[in-house]
Amino acid sequence: MVQAPTLLLIDDDADDQEIFSIALQNISTLIRFVISDNCKEALEKLTKDKMFKPDFIFLDLNMPGMSGSQCLAEIKKQKRLKHIPVIIYTTSSGQRDKEETKKLGANYFLTKPTDINKLITILKKILSGEEKFVEAQ
Repeated sequence: MVQAPTLLLIDDDADDQEIFSIALQNISTLIRFVISDNCKEALEKLTKDKMFKPDFIFLDLNMPGMSGSQCLAEIKKQKRLKHIPVIIYTTSSGQRDKEETKKLGANYFLTKPTDINKLITILKKILSGEEKFVEAQ
């Protein structure tokens, strides 16, 4: 039996957290879903709790304090974490953000869809491996 994946969402917006959670519940109730409201909290959990190693990290770019780009750079510096796929999950659709996060090691750039059904479809593809994304260096 294949173990259900663990996802970490790093996003400060409660509405976006809820929409993401509902989308995941529509895919499978077995998915382990952890939310961090900011990058500092997420990095503490990822570095201090050696038992916690998510299968995917979904990361918003626009957050107070440490930005998503800074957080991505910190994640990719960690030997234990650098191979975890990081999916940028943001309202931005700017080419500059896409290029910057790709250079920092993001595996996929997902502009937050306005329709939950689109989000469900994209998440299914990512989780099933059907959606191919760039392998980070």
